Amino acid sequence: MSVVGFLIALRGILLVLPWALELVLMDLTLSLLLPFSYLFPNWVYDISSFVAFTNWNWIQCIFEVFNGGKITMSGDVLPEGESAIVIANHVSWTDFYMIQALAVRAGMLGRCRWFSKIELRWVPLLGWGIWAMGMPMVSRKWLKDKKELDRVFSGIVVKKWPTWLISFSEATRFTPKKYEDAKTWCKENNRPVPKHLLYPRTKGFVTTVQHLRKATHVKAVYDMTIAYEHNHKFHEAPTIWQSLSLPSLSGKEGYKFHVDVKRIPLADLPETDTELAKWLETRWMEKGEFLEAKREEWARS
Repeated sequence: MSVVGFLIALRGILLVLPWALELVLMDLTLSLLLPFSYLFPNWVYDISSFVAFTNWNWIQCIFEVFNGGKITMSGDVLPEGESAIVIANHVSWTDFYMIQALAVRAGMLGRCRWFSKIELRWVPLLGWGIWAMGMPMVSRKWLKDKKELDRVFSGIVVKKWPTWLISFSEATRFTPKKYEDAKTWCKENNRPVPKHLLYPRTKGFVTTVQHLRKATHVKAVYDMTIAYEHNHKFHEAPTIWQSLSLPSLSGKEGYKFHVDVKRIPLADLPETDTELAKWLETRWMEKGEFLEAKREEWARS
């Protein structure tokens, strides 16, 4: 390792270590709250949201302030404090920075709840903390996940918890190989192929919308489209470690980060499961056109 590389790594460690220690403390706190969630669910939800805000805002500051990750934004202005279903494409582990940037501006960072893999439930501290926060922990087998989803949705519908319920509708990160596989699947199943995206999985989205229609405070679907560029390579994102250690991400390092958001009132969505699945497919085609336009724009600059 060169001297410069060593200094960058040391800088990253000094930035990340206090945040990581606070993350452990956060997970410990949330784990201790878990038994109380059955007796005082609203109280635990509010406390866990505040605790999560402190940690998520910290890592966002590392990315945007200390490491110079400049996120450009386009689309609709999101109402402050509004609960919503959030869908997004999935390019990299760093996608959460773009979603969190919008959440900060809408005053909803601590209220973000992400679909997580059910296996995390058994990870000490981390999994227990996720569970205590009311995040849905799923296997992607939607019939099997019904009980878990009922638990999460009841907090939003019955207790009216303010929430951004976030999912990556493709269920996996975009890679060139996965894109080729997706194109083959689309051709075999007579489905359109979105540009720069994998074909979305519709069951989770349909289930979420049909449940949360009953929540009077959930007003909209936020469709977020995430894009990256690095050295004229579209969809090339930094690694998590690079996002936490490299200075001047959008300057000297040359990374571009963009998120576009469309706010669609929940009342404007179709009613039936089949129509909702088709709606999501159409949104993904439109997202693909947006990404192609963004790629061309960046290529000219």
